[in-house]
Parts: sequence; structure tokens; C-alpha cells
Amino acid sequence: MDYHNPVLLKTSVEGLAIKPDGVYVDVTFGGGGHSKEILSQLGPNGKLYAFDQDEDAIANALQDERFKLINENFRNIKRYLRFHGVKEVDGILADLGVSSHQFDVAERGFSTRFDAELDMRMSQKGELNAFMVVNEYDEGSLKKVFAEFGELSNAGAIANTIINARKDIPIKNTEQLKQVLSKFLPAHKSHKILAQMYQAIRIEVNQEMEVLKEFLEQSLQILKPGGRLSVISYHSLEDRLVKRFMKNGMFEGEPERDFFGNFSVPFKSIGKLIIPDNAEIKINNRARSAKLRIAEKK
Repeated sequence: MDYHNPVLLKTSVEGLAIKPDGVYVDVTFGGGGHSKEILSQLGPNGKLYAFDQDEDAIANALQDERFKLINENFRNIKRYLRFHGVKEVDGILADLGVSSHQFDVAERGFSTRFDAELDMRMSQKGELNAFMVVNEYDEGSLKKVFAEFGELSNAGAIANTIINARKDIPIKNTEQLKQVLSKFLPAHKSHKILAQMYQAIRIEVNQEMEVLKEFLEQSLQILKPGGRLSVISYHSLEDRLVKRFMKNGMFEGEPERDFFGNFSVPFKSIGKLIIPDNAEIKINNRARSAKLRIAEKK
């Protein structure tokens, strides 16, 4: 799996409790690892739809008549499934975040390891990129990005530093950005803080939190009763949304109580939070922050 080494492969697919004749969706196709595992458990009448907005992933499409790859953002899962005549499905799998391929291709601008133009778009068709966030957002907007999506306590100072630095020349590439922000990167934890900064910009560029919310809401609408939702997240912002939605079908507030004072919630959790074991992390370092949650629609 040179393109993307799938995380929690067996466990996340097992969580779907696959029916041989069922209809399933892999909304983060990537290199096709999870999709191959799902297909291996489907019978001749089963069907798998996969989504990936990254054009690079299209080359990995599987040659199987039970499989259909849709080159679109999974925030539109309901619309595009209906376009293909599908209104209900038996299970949905999501492996969130950035693929190994996107991290490893320097010019995509996702990795802290390479110097590249500020891009960070998961889809090359996206209108907003990292250059625009860094060079065009006002100070208040930048502070919000670094505070909310990077969870950085000094977000205001970071935003102010960027604003002052770009007055002279635009910040065009990742190396320039590192230099501008170098005073916030102490040697003993520079990689961690830089990763938080990159994460903040990337989430803003790709509107990842809004996409995740829209996806989860639509998943509830299209899952059959008894259908499973299996979601792998990689940072606390994602995991909090997934955990809360699976718990009560909402992102804010609490569900209404019935006449007897009981909550009416749309999902039941299947098992507890699952994380990779040391053996998997040793093989695939990117698995170290993965968290898998599984829920079943009531």
C-alpha cells in the first residue's frame, strides 16, 4: 500500500458487520485498502460505493463490477448516492484526515518535512488554498483559525506575526512560513507545534469540520435501521464531533426527553473506543493518533 497504508483495517471493517448482499460506502477511498477489505466480504449481489475528492486517488479505482468510485467530496454523500439510485445503505466507513499519499507528495504542501508552495487542498479543484489563508485573511480570522483548529493558546500572537511579515512580501511557501513563525517553535517541541499550525491551516482550507458535520448528519439519514457507521479520526476536534454525534445525534445541546424522562437517541454505540495496538503503530507511525468509533442506527 504505497499510496496509503490503511489504519485499523480489519477492525474498522469488522465494525460494519457486513451482510454479503448489502450496500456499503467507503467515503475516504484513498489507496483502496478499506474498500478491498469490504469487497472481500461482499457476495456477488453486494455493492460498494466509494468517494474521494482527490483526483490522484482515481488511478487506484478497483476493477470490480460491484464497485463504483465517485470523485466528489463526501459532504455530498446523500446527493451523489441518489444520483446512482441509492437511498439507503447498510454501512458507511470513514477514515478521516490526510492520506499518506497527500503527506508524501511534497508539492501538495501538507507535510512539515518538505518545502513547497502553500496549497494544502485535498481536492485540486478547491478554490481556497493555504496561500490565501496565510496572505489574505485578516488578523481576527487568522487568530480564530489557529485557536479553534490548531488549539494554540498563543493564536493571537501567531496571527499578528503573520500579518506583520506579509506586509513586506507575500508568504509563498512552507519554508517562508516556518521562518516567519520560528520564534514560536522551541527546539524541544517544534515539530508538535508546527504540526498544530499546519493542521489549523489545512482544516480551514478544506473546511474539514463543516464537511464532517454535514457527512455525519447525512449518514444518519441514509443508513438503514441496524446500519453501521465506522469512523476513524486523528485529532481531538474530529473525535469530539464523532463521539457526540454517535452519542445523541447532535453536535450541541442535549436531545429532548420523552414523557418518561428518557432521551431518544438515533444510534447505539458498538463497543468502546478502539485505538491501534503497538504492533500496528510500529508498522505505520501515522496510526499513533487514530481513534475508531462504531455506532449502529436504531
